[in-house]
Amino acid sequence: MTGHGAADMRGAEGGPGPEACTGGPPAAAPAGRKGGEWARHWQYAELPGLDLLRARYVRHSFPRHSHDGYVLGAVTGGVERVGLPGGVTDAGHGGIIMINPEVPHTAQAGAPEGWSYSTLYPSEQLVAGIAAETTGLTGTAAFTETLVDDTLAVHLVNAVHRAAEEGNALAADSLLRIVVARLLRRHGGPLPTRMPATAGTRTAQRARALLEARLTAPPTLEHLARELGTSPFALLRAFKNTYGMPPHTWLTNARIRRARRLLEAGTAPADAAVAVGFTDQPHLNRHFTRIVGVPPGAYRRERAGGARTYKTAGEGAS
Repeated sequence: MTGHGAADMRGAEGGPGPEACTGGPPAAAPAGRKGGEWARHWQYAELPGLDLLRARYVRHSFPRHSHDGYVLGAVTGGVERVGLPGGVTDAGHGGIIMINPEVPHTAQAGAPEGWSYSTLYPSEQLVAGIAAETTGLTGTAAFTETLVDDTLAVHLVNAVHRAAEEGNALAADSLLRIVVARLLRRHGGPLPTRMPATAGTRTAQRARALLEARLTAPPTLEHLARELGTSPFALLRAFKNTYGMPPHTWLTNARIRRARRLLEAGTAPADAAVAVGFTDQPHLNRHFTRIVGVPPGAYRRERAGGARTYKTAGEGAS
């Protein structure tokens, strides 16, 4: 699908055309880092329910993981290769990646030069509010396509970042709502109704509840299967069919989610590592950086209003 012009934006989305958006693309990477990897993962206090990530990755790859909210990624350079349950898709410049909550996926470079992108992570509550006000969707809103070419949407996502970086709350909030409404109207639908739970699904759900309760001291697969009255391979198969990843991968993802909440509350990375079940801070650093895209120390400093942009390659304890 091709992008649409400014006149369409004013009519369909009820907002300004691109010429009225704030300042073009977000600020460039700091001097001396343009040839390498860098990232900024942060929150703007005036936009509750939203995380922002702007980054360039070359060697970095994201392992299979999921988010409790939505992902709206605007590719601004290179190629991002995204692995989803339905297959692999490559997003180039002008592409918008849309991923619904709890959908497992991977990401890596799809070209030697890597990829650059600006990403919005709106919460379920934020998207639900926009959907209720601007669309006729019923039930939980979802995006029915994973990748579309929409240069205007890319421009708008960049403009949200730029406005937030400049501290322009009115513009950032307005542009955020305009771009989410645009994508929902064009590519939105109700979240598909889940199939009736099978015995395997119920087993997987019980396994997940047990792992959540024992995050810092999980049982072995054999012990978990025995407690649930099944076999290890049957449990592996049921869990992967239900959640898109095996139990140990899901556990790491759950630990990182909890670590993020602790870091956002000001907990030191070393203390957060122990609190969520990692052996030490380097263990947290490794998994956190792979899944979130920045080291835990950088993530925590951003929440405290610290330094802005970080190299992702070669950073040790943070």
